[in-house]
Amino acid sequence: MALILAATPLGNVGDASARLKTAIEEATIIAAEDSRRFHRLCSDIEVTFTARVLSFFEGNEEDRTRELLDELSAGATVLVVSDAGMPTISDPGFRLMRDAIKNGIEVRVIPGPSAVTMAVALSGLPTDRFTFEGFTPRASGARLASFEKLRHEERTMVFFEAPHRLGDSLGDAAGVFGGERRGAICREMTKRYEETIRGTLSELSTWADSNEVLGEITLVVEGASADSASLSADEMVARVREFEGAGMDRKGAIASVAQEFGIAKRIVYAAVVDANKINP
Repeated sequence: MALILAATPLGNVGDASARLKTAIEEATIIAAEDSRRFHRLCSDIEVTFTARVLSFFEGNEEDRTRELLDELSAGATVLVVSDAGMPTISDPGFRLMRDAIKNGIEVRVIPGPSAVTMAVALSGLPTDRFTFEGFTPRASGARLASFEKLRHEERTMVFFEAPHRLGDSLGDAAGVFGGERRGAICREMTKRYEETIRGTLSELSTWADSNEVLGEITLVVEGASADSASLSADEMVARVREFEGAGMDRKGAIASVAQEFGIAKRIVYAAVVDANKINP
């Protein structure tokens, strides 16, 4: 009885590990994000299996998790695979892993290909510290709010993005992080048409708007400079005082600066309060 999460190739089947092949051969149940793609993978890597294959995707994850836990409790060896990369990383499997651990079931992980770490390495951006933010929100307002929370994030940031939203997402990123912030678009990694485009966010946004973007996209964005938060706070306070000097009341000045910087009024207010504590 064991739950096994196994990484699968991003595209190049030559990246399938010997441990993955053995796990496929020995499992009694295989939970696959897409059963057709899993059968194709097994054909490509020349592996045969006797396990029962169950579909395991976002739409049925809750019900399937309960079913798989029952199978595990009855002594099954369950192998979980996603379409590409490591299960649970923006893919189904987290709930199953969490509940299996809670229930004292043995769990194992078979490492392998990862779009996140490969993109960080390809980007040429700092790799000592990075944060994975998953898929960006689909709606522009939610995406801008998400980026705003990361405006002063100093670590390299990694996002997944759908190809048809890449241009809009990069435009929003350039607006929040600044057009001169560097980044990289990693497309179709390990596949025939693999491509990495590096440049400023403004340059990447222009590229995305000028090209037909297809395939799997991982976006890497440079982190903020260490003093960006304090610099921005100083700039906000200076602008508030400019508006006040022109005769605007503080509440109106804070609202105007918040609109100008594209941020919440409470952030500007907090910066002004902090500045007044230092220089009343």
